Amino acid sequence: MAGVDPLQQMREICLSLPDTKETLTWGTPHFRVGEKIFAGYSDKDGSPSIGFKLEKPHAEARVASDPRFTRSKYVGKHGWVTMDLDGTEDWDEVEELIMESFHLIAPKSTLAKLA
Repeated sequence: MAGVDPLQQMREICLSLPDTKETLTWGTPHFRVGEKIFAGYSDKDGSPSIGFKLEKPHAEARVASDPRFTRSKYVGKHGWVTMDLDGTEDWDEVEELIMESFHLIAPKSTLAKLA
């Protein structure tokens, strides 16, 4: 990813949202709204990825049609997917997916702050 730090990009997107914070969870950076995780970052052997929740039909469609997406371990049945960030250049797409996760996880009082 030519000069782009994927964790920094993710951090900028996630922390720009209301009531969010970054925590170190299971040894990797995770982003929470209140106390609930809406996105997580991993970098295994130099291969960055992001996990987030999507509407179940959207998650299934992404996993079925886009090789960058896999069902997340343990929570995949709830709509969580992992996206391989290698070669990602369209951060608008990533932001849209993070926003979907945020909307699914955030309480209504927090979502009202977006309006």
